Amino acid sequence: MEGGCPFCAIAAGERAVAELYRTEDAVSFLDENPAATGHALVVPTTHCEELLTAADAIRDPVLDAVGEVADRLDAVLDPDGFSTFYTSGPLVGTVDHAHVHVVPRETDDGIGLSLDRRELDDEHAAALAERVRRVD
Repeated sequence: MEGGCPFCAIAAGERAVAELYRTEDAVSFLDENPAATGHALVVPTTHCEELLTAADAIRDPVLDAVGEVADRLDAVLDPDGFSTFYTSGPLVGTVDHAHVHVVPRETDDGIGLSLDRRELDDEHAAALAERVRRVD
């Protein structure tokens, strides 16, 4: 456990939360400041700040748990859909422990998760795709 990390304390069972699901490698619980009913977080039980580039043994169980939690929330709440998101680095917010948000959604719930979009430049796309394919 990382000293002072609230999600490590939750993973260790030292902090009370509304726990939804637990495996040896991941735990899910209701967000204390939910955007919607059933808004859950899924975190690795081992302290990890960056999930997407973490070792498979850390990343894969968390992503599997995201699917399991969504299935269970779907069975209980029957939402219109889900928004699932993950943010890393200095953009993550106040807890430097990787966490995935699973948010059950309703058609008119007023939740806004917007992206400023622009048209993909074919030449830039081809060059970037080639660079990514070359990574070992």
